[in-house]
Amino acid sequence: MSFLARLKSGLSKSSGKIAGGITGIFTKARLEPESLEQLEELLIEADLGAKLAGELCENLRKQKFDKDITPEEIREFLASEIANILKPVSLPLTIDHLPPTTILVIGVNGNGKTTTIGKLASKFKREGKKVMVAAGDTFRAAAIEQLQVWGARSDIPVVTGAHESDPASVAYAALDRAQKEQMDVLLIDTAGRLHNKENLMAELVKISKVLKKLDESAPQHVVLVLDATTGQNAIAQMQAFKDMIGVTGLIVSKLDGTAKGGIIVALAKQFGVTIHAVGVGEGIDDLDAFDATEFAKNLVGL
Repeated sequence: MSFLARLKSGLSKSSGKIAGGITGIFTKARLEPESLEQLEELLIEADLGAKLAGELCENLRKQKFDKDITPEEIREFLASEIANILKPVSLPLTIDHLPPTTILVIGVNGNGKTTTIGKLASKFKREGKKVMVAAGDTFRAAAIEQLQVWGARSDIPVVTGAHESDPASVAYAALDRAQKEQMDVLLIDTAGRLHNKENLMAELVKISKVLKKLDESAPQHVVLVLDATTGQNAIAQMQAFKDMIGVTGLIVSKLDGTAKGGIIVALAKQFGVTIHAVGVGEGIDDLDAFDATEFAKNLVGL
């Protein structure tokens, strides 16, 4: 199954509900206040959030109110509006810094950080880059082992520390080695942390400060991995990480499950943060660059 087919399958919960809902709502030829209210509720349920749902419906009202319109035209309108929101923030994760480019990968427990790092490392290696990975989650042996498996699979060195050692020291040692060995990319894994735990969040700041001792501009990328099934709680996660350490880009994982998908649009609209890629499975190739137009079409069932 192609990546696009897996994305379509993963968004089927959202697209089916939105497409079916639109068909059910717009049974009359003309756009009326009652149908707009129902559409707004439908978009809120798809995790676009109340503010954005209201804006989309208001734009639709301005253009089409009291005019003949079909469910297909509604879906096309929504796809176009959503794509316009997503296109400015749809950018791949690029390696354009003097080597090594350091990418700090962060997120809450269970969001798929370690798997995402394995996929990114393999992708960069296939592109001919010299890649190194640092196992900064020193508290979870399984995370270190998982990275070592990914590393062995793609012949990528993995820097580790002693169990429960200071993650910042592992990050420092990794960047020091990456500089000496002239790596193109250093990916640093971090322990999953709840966004409302200040001591854990402060640990990320420490890692960033330690990296700057070796490279003032490091980390060049701070990538937040978000679970697409999280729903509106993703807004709070994004805000907390952004306030604490800054977030340069997003990778959205688990779009192959029960994700509604609309949360990606809500995040783009509220924060204007770059969306680098989406993950649709556990396989090495199940991560791809984010395509705003295709995502918008699939989200509304086109």
